[in-house]
Amino acid sequence: MMKQVFEVYDLLDSPFASGAEVKAYLEQLGQAEITVSTVKGEKGSTDFIKIVIAGKTGRIQGGDSPTLGVVGRLGGLGARPEMIGFVSDGDGAAAAISAAAKLLSMQSKGDVLDGDVILCTHICPDAPTQPHDPVPFMDSPVDILTMNKYEVTPEMEAILSIDTTKGNRVINHKGIAISPTVRQGYVLRISEDLVDIVQTVTGEPCVTFAVTTQDITPYGNDLYHINSILQPAVATSAPVVGVAITAAAPVPGSATGASHESDIALAAKLAVETAKAYGRGQCSFHSEKEFQHITKLYGTMKHLQTMGKSE
Repeated sequence: MMKQVFEVYDLLDSPFASGAEVKAYLEQLGQAEITVSTVKGEKGSTDFIKIVIAGKTGRIQGGDSPTLGVVGRLGGLGARPEMIGFVSDGDGAAAAISAAAKLLSMQSKGDVLDGDVILCTHICPDAPTQPHDPVPFMDSPVDILTMNKYEVTPEMEAILSIDTTKGNRVINHKGIAISPTVRQGYVLRISEDLVDIVQTVTGEPCVTFAVTTQDITPYGNDLYHINSILQPAVATSAPVVGVAITAAAPVPGSATGASHESDIALAAKLAVETAKAYGRGQCSFHSEKEFQHITKLYGTMKHLQTMGKSE
């Protein structure tokens, strides 16, 4: 995986990084349906990229193997001209694209997964920043609703959301950490299957992080969010797990020189190994039976996926 990470990092660490360049890089590695959409917002523009890799027995081929979604969440790859270079916030995109590159390389050698995999992120080398406690956030040229529109698709039956999560004082660990499963406003138990995969990939005990009710509500409601890692959960009925790329001390998302290729590789490897297992029915993000039972007992929590009541 380090080969893919080095190549992707070099590609993205440029003021001229674009969706077209990423598409061209990936197309030389294997067969995938890759679409790039340039979207303009009030604060600039960005290139959304969607990579669809068909499995042997996935939905695309008419099979019944489930589809995994991988979202590389970020504000931007860079904060130019304020900051020069690749910023910490870009790690989510680097991990998702590296995972796509690895899957395509595997495919070209004959190692084709059972289920389809859809990987989405966006490419923006000059995103703005915004104030946030304890360290500044990276902003984005487009709003979160637009991100979810292009990065979360109905075909995704479970989603890994990869995001740099270093700008806080609550995850005091360098590497990766996973969240509990979130679905339709419910914070569910942590997936034992994903714990196993994390431990296999890292060779260490699985690190998890706490999720608050505020974190699973949409941006823009004037509530504190640790970051956007679980924002895909407001736009889907599928289970979502956050994969945080973390640090032992608070690091601004707008900081350069703060990305660690080994940690990006861990997140990308986790995505690849989860895709292998999920497509074969060997990895569950949650118990469907228990989810139906908790919904029957306590009702829907879908209102937490909305902006709530106006005052």
